Amino acid sequence: MLDTLLRCVATLVVFLTFPLVIGQTEHKVMAHMQGRLGPMYAGGFHGWAQLVADGVKFAQKEDIVPAGADRRIFQLAPAVSLLPYLFVLLAIPVGPDGLVGQAIDAGLFFVLAVMGVGVIGKLMAGWASANKFSLLGGLRTAAQLMSYELPMVLAAASVAMAAGTLSLPGILDAWQWYWIPWQLIGAFVFFTAGLAELQRPPFDMPVADSEIIFGAYTEYTGLRFALFLLSEYVGILVVSGLTAVLFLGGWHGPLPDELGWLWTILKTFALAFVVIWLRVTYPRLREDQLMRFAWLVLIPLALVQLALTGIIKVAIS
Repeated sequence: MLDTLLRCVATLVVFLTFPLVIGQTEHKVMAHMQGRLGPMYAGGFHGWAQLVADGVKFAQKEDIVPAGADRRIFQLAPAVSLLPYLFVLLAIPVGPDGLVGQAIDAGLFFVLAVMGVGVIGKLMAGWASANKFSLLGGLRTAAQLMSYELPMVLAAASVAMAAGTLSLPGILDAWQWYWIPWQLIGAFVFFTAGLAELQRPPFDMPVADSEIIFGAYTEYTGLRFALFLLSEYVGILVVSGLTAVLFLGGWHGPLPDELGWLWTILKTFALAFVVIWLRVTYPRLREDQLMRFAWLVLIPLALVQLALTGIIKVAIS
């Protein structure tokens, strides 16, 4: 009982702190890459407390619900968007010897299914806001989810086929160094589809602020809006962590097994840096380009990876 409680508390601490670290890093990295200072005064050194100041600002803002909105759905949507990522974090193994919130036999199936629930929160927000821009953003979210969920699942299936198990710790137990070149195409597909499901640039057409204001979040203010932003940063943590576990060997590395958790965290934050880098580097794709990229590029690549994995598995056996 105590062991379970400690695992839940540790996962909750990660859920509440790591996304803030990623958010603060994004602010600073973007400022340096774009050659601007950004906020540098809050807290003193390099404006380290700016994220805290932003949180206080969100908490002080008035919570407004539009008169024509479906009040209950409108208020419930931010929690539906955020909480599924907490359950996904419980299933991601950090280190060997059972260093995971909860080991699940079909863990890969579980995390992919629960991640899809978060998108429903954005659909709820778009529908309940009684705003045409919000509804359009919600519909774009649904189209993007349906287009990018398939290549993501196919890429993950390739790893499960290679390992012979759906258990995430089991996949890491079976992992070998040569899986990196073997599953390279699948890693690209999985990571890219994950970014699209998070609606991160250059796949952020559902929240294109210059076109539809802020999509499904247009009518949200204060802490409810902050919860949507937090869900985005938790999503970056989850997608980066899953990519590190499925395709980069998780805790496997030059460090001793006792420090495997550190190796997993380093890989996760390296991938999170790539997410930030892509935001600064690439312009937003149009809606037709988004759909074409999913159906004509990612899905064929995922099928190629699946066939390659099957051929090599048969050859080895």
